Amino acid sequence: MAFDVVIVGAGPAGLAAAIRLKQAAPDLSVVVLEKGSEVGAHILSGAVIDPVGLDSLLPDWREGDSPVAQPVTADRFLWLGPAGALRLPNWLMPPLMSNHGNFIASLGDLCRWLADKAEALGVEVFPGFAATELLTDDAGAIVGVATGDMGIGKDGEAKAGFQRGMELRAKYTLVAEGARGSLTKQLVARFGLDEGRDPQKYGLGIKELWRIAPERHRPGLVQHSFGWPLDNRTGGGSFLYHYGDNLVAVGFVVHLNYANPHLSPFATFQQFKTHPAIGSVLDGGERLSYGARAITEGGWQSVPKLVFPGGALVGCAAGFVNVPRIKGSHNAILSGMLAADHVAAAVAAGRAHDELADYEAAWRDSPIGRDLKPVRNVKPLWSKFGTIAGVALGGLDMWLNTIGLSLFGTLKHGKPDHAATKPAAATRTIEAASPDGRTTFDRLSSVFVAGVSHEEDQPPHLHVRDMALQKASEHDVYGGPSALYCPAGVYEWVGEGESLRYQINATNCVHCKTCDIKDPNQNIDWVPPEGGGGPNYRGM
Repeated sequence: MAFDVVIVGAGPAGLAAAIRLKQAAPDLSVVVLEKGSEVGAHILSGAVIDPVGLDSLLPDWREGDSPVAQPVTADRFLWLGPAGALRLPNWLMPPLMSNHGNFIASLGDLCRWLADKAEALGVEVFPGFAATELLTDDAGAIVGVATGDMGIGKDGEAKAGFQRGMELRAKYTLVAEGARGSLTKQLVARFGLDEGRDPQKYGLGIKELWRIAPERHRPGLVQHSFGWPLDNRTGGGSFLYHYGDNLVAVGFVVHLNYANPHLSPFATFQQFKTHPAIGSVLDGGERLSYGARAITEGGWQSVPKLVFPGGALVGCAAGFVNVPRIKGSHNAILSGMLAADHVAAAVAAGRAHDELADYEAAWRDSPIGRDLKPVRNVKPLWSKFGTIAGVALGGLDMWLNTIGLSLFGTLKHGKPDHAATKPAAATRTIEAASPDGRTTFDRLSSVFVAGVSHEEDQPPHLHVRDMALQKASEHDVYGGPSALYCPAGVYEWVGEGESLRYQINATNCVHCKTCDIKDPNQNIDWVPPEGGGGPNYRGM
């Protein structure tokens, strides 16, 4: 199938690019591929949405049936201790940390709405199709993608109902897979897009959606916190957002450069909910959904070269999340629009399969760059000095950046996240409390409410390159951290001694990509399963 533009990923970046392309050039043929069973099925975010992107893309979005309807009415910043909380005064926060004028919403619902807008303009949107292969011409330029075959058994043989994947060829291919996408990894390696850049940094975000008692609901309240239950050397923080019909989005982010392999981000999140400042809100409520997703945290220093022969990276595939603001959807939309403008101009000029050099040159002086540059030192300061001193120094640097100054210039991130993990023998063990089934839960029940579904008889989509290395290093040296960092119970070390084996429960996978990021030997490779597999998030 031939198109002018193929877009991989129906998140805010991919859909914004599709809409902008049709706004700029209605005759362009544009297709969006989405590996989830429907648009929004794999979308997970807080989400407090800065409307700057929507205002640019669809200026009249407030006048229609947009799912972005709850304005922020109050901001709270808390430092948590084991039993209490210290509220930080809002005047202490740099101006860019204010959520005044922002909205609380489900990003998945927003993407469903954007997909409708795109289709109304003539964009073809294909959910349930995972792009698994890059297509190239004789010169090595990207000329499109291929979707994965359907109906292949674990033995690699075709089953009844086998369906061959499709080749979708295009003049330009925009990759909007989100954080740590499989095609993005291939493109970065093939074209050296990370040369001269800092390593990309990541966090693991875990979220639950609750319906709480009406008397505890504070529509429009945005609450962020840091501190307990993480120690000072482990970066991370939490959020609690009130919106909708007595809904609360509660979540926790752990920076994946943590050192202790005994740490379980999932268990930490469950423990966090027992804090009086959190548990008192959730008490008597009902958990509706659960999910987890890796988040790009490298920012300004880690954004790779965005263009390659035949296409470009947009959104979280490019790493446009603003870490201290815990926001990325606005930059995702803006990057999709920016790339679309340059694609439309290139096609109008009769070009194809070349580098969109003007897009690469433009982003740092665009609203995206102006959003990311002032916060560029927050993450490296946090990593170097710990939470207390790092947050204080990061806040000071953000204040100075409001007048164009910085004490630190542009700091380096240092080593990638997987290299931060220490051997198990050099770290303390961490005991996790048993879940109570009311406020705290186990991983398997959480996977159930995430709506995870995979065809069981298919080739594994989690590839361990060297199983002997996994035993000798991941297990024997690092204590098997994959059994702890995975928020879905995918990985287990089963048995003892000679009978010890590595069990991979691939059907539990929520596609968070943490294993691909945090394995200490980079020995696990996440690739897409059959299209339509994975979580089916609602309201997330």
